[in-house]
Amino acid sequence: MTLIRDILNAKRPTFSFEIFPPKPESPLETVYETVAALRILRPDFISVTYGAAGSSRNKTVDIASLVRNRWGQVALAHLTCIGSTRSEVMEVLEELDQENVSNVLALRGDPRDAEERSDFRHALDLIRQIRAGQFGDFCVGAAAYPEGHVECDSLDEDIRHLRMKVDAGVDFLVTQLFFDNEIFYRFMDLAGRAGIDVPVVAGIMPVLNARQIGRVVSLCGASIPPKFARIMRRYEHAPDALREAGIAYATEQIVDLVSWGAAGIHLYTMNRPDIAERIMKNIGAVRASVVTRE
Repeated sequence: MTLIRDILNAKRPTFSFEIFPPKPESPLETVYETVAALRILRPDFISVTYGAAGSSRNKTVDIASLVRNRWGQVALAHLTCIGSTRSEVMEVLEELDQENVSNVLALRGDPRDAEERSDFRHALDLIRQIRAGQFGDFCVGAAAYPEGHVECDSLDEDIRHLRMKVDAGVDFLVTQLFFDNEIFYRFMDLAGRAGIDVPVVAGIMPVLNARQIGRVVSLCGASIPPKFARIMRRYEHAPDALREAGIAYATEQIVDLVSWGAAGIHLYTMNRPDIAERIMKNIGAVRASVVTRE
C-alpha cells in the first residue's frame, strides 16, 4: 500500500496527473487509452475525479482500481460528500479499500447536488468522518484555493477553514488551478503563518482554447494576469497558436514553481495525454533534477 503522504515525504517535488471518468453514456473503456498513455510518463500518482449526483461515482472507483491494480500506479480517488449519507460514503470507502486504493481527496462537491438527506455540509465533515471510522488510516488530501474559495468573504477566512481541515487530519493539499504564481506564493506565506504545515501540491491547467478559459474563470474565479491576457487576445482566433502558447505558459509556470520549491505539481490533463506528454518533455531536465529526501 503506497500512500501519497509517504511519497511527498520521500521526494520533492512530485509530478502527478488528474483524469476524469467518461460521461455516463460512454463505456469505461474510453479512459483506458488515457491512463495507459499517462503511465508511460511515470507520474507519482494519478487522481480520478468524482461524478456529481451519481453520474460517474461508480466509475471513479472502477477507474481508480484500474489505475492501481491494472497499471500499477498510485491512485488518488476524489470523494465528494454533498448529497450523500454517511452510509453511502462509508460504502464507497469500503469499495476503495477492497480495491487497494487508500488515498482519497476529500471534497464537498457541487452544492447544486445537495439533497435534504445529505449528512454532510462541508469537506471538513467528510474528513472527520473518515478519520473517526474504520478507514482512519487512509491518506487524506483536501483542496486549497490560492485566491480563496469563491463562496468565502476573504482569503483569510478561507485559510482559517483550511487550517480546520488540517487539524482534522488532512495529510496534504492540492490547489485549485491558478495562472499567476505570485498568487500561489502569497497564499503559501499566509498558510504558513496560519500554522498549515502539510505539503501543498500546486494545480496547473494548460489552457488550450478560448472557451476553456471562460469556463475556468466562471467556475473557480481564477484571475487572469496581464501576461496571460495578452496571450489570449493575440491568439484567440488562432487555435493552433493558442494551444502552443498555452502549453508554453503552463511549462513556464511549472519551471518557476519547481525553482521556488513547491512540494508537487498536479497537472489537470483534461484527459489529454498528448498535452501532458508535451509538457513533461519540456521539463524533462527539470524533473530529472528532483532529489530524494533523506
